[in-house]
Amino acid sequence: MLRVSKYIDECSFDRTCDHICVNTPGSFQCLCHHGYLLYGVTHCGDVDECSINRGGCRFGCINTPGSYQCTCPAGQGRLHWNGKDCTEPVKCQGSSGASKAMLSCNRSGKKDTCSLTCPSRARFLPESENGFTVSCGTPSPRGTLARAGHTGNSTNSNHCHEAAVLSIKQRASFKIKDAKCRLHLRNKGKMEEASRILGPGGVPCSDCQVTFIHLKCDSSRKGKGRRARTPPGKEVTRLTLELEAEVRAEEITAGCGLPCLRQRMERRLKGSLKMLRKSINQDRFLLRLAGLDYELAHKPGPVAGERAELVEACRPGQHRTGAKCGQCSPGQHSVDGFKPCQPCPRGTYQPEAGRTLCFPCGGGLTTKHEGAISFQDCDTKVQCSPGHYYNTSIHRCIRCAMGSYQPDFRQNFCTRCPGNTSTDFDGSTSVAQCKNRQCGGELGEFTGYIESPNYPGNYPAGVECVWNINPPPKRKILIVVPEIFLPSEDECGDVLVMRKNSSPSSITTYETCQTYERPIAFTARSRKLWINFKTSEANSARGFQIPYVTYDEDYEQLVEDIVRDGRLYASENHQEILKDKKLIKAFFEVLAHPQNYFKYTEKHKEMLPKSFIKLLRSKVSSFLRPYK
Repeated sequence: MLRVSKYIDECSFDRTCDHICVNTPGSFQCLCHHGYLLYGVTHCGDVDECSINRGGCRFGCINTPGSYQCTCPAGQGRLHWNGKDCTEPVKCQGSSGASKAMLSCNRSGKKDTCSLTCPSRARFLPESENGFTVSCGTPSPRGTLARAGHTGNSTNSNHCHEAAVLSIKQRASFKIKDAKCRLHLRNKGKMEEASRILGPGGVPCSDCQVTFIHLKCDSSRKGKGRRARTPPGKEVTRLTLELEAEVRAEEITAGCGLPCLRQRMERRLKGSLKMLRKSINQDRFLLRLAGLDYELAHKPGPVAGERAELVEACRPGQHRTGAKCGQCSPGQHSVDGFKPCQPCPRGTYQPEAGRTLCFPCGGGLTTKHEGAISFQDCDTKVQCSPGHYYNTSIHRCIRCAMGSYQPDFRQNFCTRCPGNTSTDFDGSTSVAQCKNRQCGGELGEFTGYIESPNYPGNYPAGVECVWNINPPPKRKILIVVPEIFLPSEDECGDVLVMRKNSSPSSITTYETCQTYERPIAFTARSRKLWINFKTSEANSARGFQIPYVTYDEDYEQLVEDIVRDGRLYASENHQEILKDKKLIKAFFEVLAHPQNYFKYTEKHKEMLPKSFIKLLRSKVSSFLRPYK
């Protein structure tokens, strides 16, 4: 947390925080979005979850910006609902249709009523407070043409439903106004009405072999401006539905071959989706899971007596705890991650809820009891301190490599630094030791910043940065150094130098290896400026953020007159102007365009002290008088 003047809203400045800025009296705090970690006081870097025990994934782990994804190798089945384990490989089903999903629609007068039934293999996954997904049935591996009766050497998962020769997919999106994604039990009256209307089949797809249905509900408000301020109860819920249906070998006849069957199936699916759209618009759509009927999106103002609560769809054999399917707690596991559960056996541990396995301690290590929840419960031969991890192969503590850290005792991993940051040394114990080493570049805009790497956090050791300022034609450079923090030592270890070019004998504008908290402004002695910052292998400090502005060379005499006047730095108020991001911007506007001085000072007269305005007025008026 950075300490600054209590009268300033630091969050109103540009470049204060990468993601979220929270202003507090006399200070501010930076926060990062989910999946990112704070470093260098104000910056946010992507967390590499895969470096933390492979993200808890059973097999593979792929890091993504702000998140990560677990993967399952070929032949190990699909990713489990918990997003980390892998289900058993899909086995070929018989022709009884017991695992089939069912989409049934019927019409009564001008009303369409549809139901989506999941007799088994139902999977409910809450993605956030504003959305969830429901899947039922078995998806086809690729949804492509497969040979009936194929007996090659491929795995079963690629050739299930051998009698099926073609899998057809359809996708549709729907909107429900003034509703929020909540899975609610239908009230008794609506359920009885639906039971009378919906029979065992329905039209127009009563004989479709629907093998898989995936439905996603999303009511998050992602709009900007007015849309982002939608009041509760006025959300727009979006439903996305994906259907898969099979064409089976026995359906092929002399009069209707495969192309004919495809067209027929596509017409049936499109007809079902058309009726489904109407039923959703009329609030007459049911989701049937484990013999119960649910509403997908809840509208405000429930009917008296209606049970309005989020209810998870429990699979057969799962135990319900209130409105939730009871998941296995950390230290436990089960076949599907739901209760009833078993404690992790000795020698294993499980830090997360809803898992299907426990992780072995490794290296022949054991635990003192069943149900261990962390590697810290494993009976290691030595106790590793922060900055180290326990290697189970050699049973020794190993220092965390550069670019990683470990803040806790007795762990078996080190966490990789966020984003593109790294550490100065191995054995780091905190993310605060992770620093961004990026710096330097070509600069040519009218205004900009020269910033030490990782600023306002400490810069890394052993780094060299080179900037080149090449202003537009007929413009010269003004530099303001508000303050600079370098290590205090007898010999100059860390040096900042500004000169015409990289040659040591070129004209030098500025050079320092010491800390200065008093601001200074000066013009470059050359039209172009080469800036070099070099640090030693052992040093680190806060560094600097130095603004610059380019100005018309016709005003060089005026600018020189202003920055060389001692009154510019005489009072603390004037010094604060050169340290304040908003005020320095106003000051730069005057210097860049002196002919607009009076407009700028009028605009900022409440921000700038009278003595400062008086100083500028005398300089500008004196300079402009010959032009009148």
